Amino acid sequence: MPAVHRENHPILGGLKLIEVSAFVAAPLAGATLAALGADVIRVDPPGGGIDIDRWPMHGERSLYWAGLNQGKRSVTIDNRTEEGRRQLIELVKAHGGILLTNLPAEGWSSYDQLSKVRPDLIMVVISGSRDGSPAVDYTVNAAVGFPWITGPDGHDGPVNHVLPAWDTMTGFLACTAILAAERHRRLTGEGQLVELSLADVGLAVAGHLGLIAEAVLEATPRGRYGNQIYGTFGRDFPTADGRHVMVVALTPRQWRSLVDSTGLAESFAELERALGCDFRRQGDRWRGRKEICDLLAPWVADRSLSELREIFQRNGVLWGPYQTFQQLVAEDPRARGTDSVLAEVEHASLGRFPTAGSPLRFSAAQWLPPLPAPVLGQHTDEVIREVAGTSSS
Repeated sequence: MPAVHRENHPILGGLKLIEVSAFVAAPLAGATLAALGADVIRVDPPGGGIDIDRWPMHGERSLYWAGLNQGKRSVTIDNRTEEGRRQLIELVKAHGGILLTNLPAEGWSSYDQLSKVRPDLIMVVISGSRDGSPAVDYTVNAAVGFPWITGPDGHDGPVNHVLPAWDTMTGFLACTAILAAERHRRLTGEGQLVELSLADVGLAVAGHLGLIAEAVLEATPRGRYGNQIYGTFGRDFPTADGRHVMVVALTPRQWRSLVDSTGLAESFAELERALGCDFRRQGDRWRGRKEICDLLAPWVADRSLSELREIFQRNGVLWGPYQTFQQLVAEDPRARGTDSVLAEVEHASLGRFPTAGSPLRFSAAQWLPPLPAPVLGQHTDEVIREVAGTSSS
């Protein structure tokens, strides 16, 4: 039987799940699924959980909470009470039988107990460490090793990055876990418990990038190289008008585009002869990085950002301007317009601002424009009525 393409139907329309969470990973997973059409009900205690007033704030509302919960329905239930626990159990049972959480899942909220009322329950539990010990993005990053290769050459001591990378990777991987377990349930009728930890994600990514193998097989530890891209060519350069650009050449073609755009072909050829290098090879570009930068930096410094944009785009150079978040929303066409992943959305008590939809585009399903963030508890009565109707039926 041929597949039916429903162009006006979101790709995850009909998928239902409950999210009981805090921090970044689990809420991001829920928001990612909601952006694809899933009906995600976020459950918080009355007055909000531990992240209800996490910075950045705008007035009395957390932009952090709003961004991680957009497109969801918000319900407040006090699960410290017997009635609240009964409501939450009924909600899990009636609304899809999928529970996403990164809060302690023990006692009445454990998989063993909840699966008694919903035998095909899918429960995805995110933890800091596999052994149950606490960990967050910043402690995982510290332990994996990245702070010792981050920062300027010669710096003494660890340097953290500000992007919660392990949280975001774990959140997206939790989406994969939910969809994989849901597929298994459709095929077999079986539910299951899925466990995922930030620490394991950190170790897995470090392994995939070759950093674990390098630590074992190479005698010399990886050093710090500032804004240089290790093993190839890429670095930041200041422009004549006080801006900065990132210039990258990962492939022979990208290197040729950069050389052609600068008019420094002969100078680079002389440098290759002097160093005994062939800059078509990325390892040689890395070995000659200082000398390459010594030639390129003055050329960039003589030109404004607009001049560099015209030259680089005309020659197909791999580059990008450094931008503040304010410059991003004010100047970058990717943050505006009908083809952007961002769209203007009015959010209650926050105002109107560009809001992220899903970066995914499916040819056979509708792309959903971004939805506003709920107000805490906005959908409580609505959802409780739905659950009561489902239970009675």
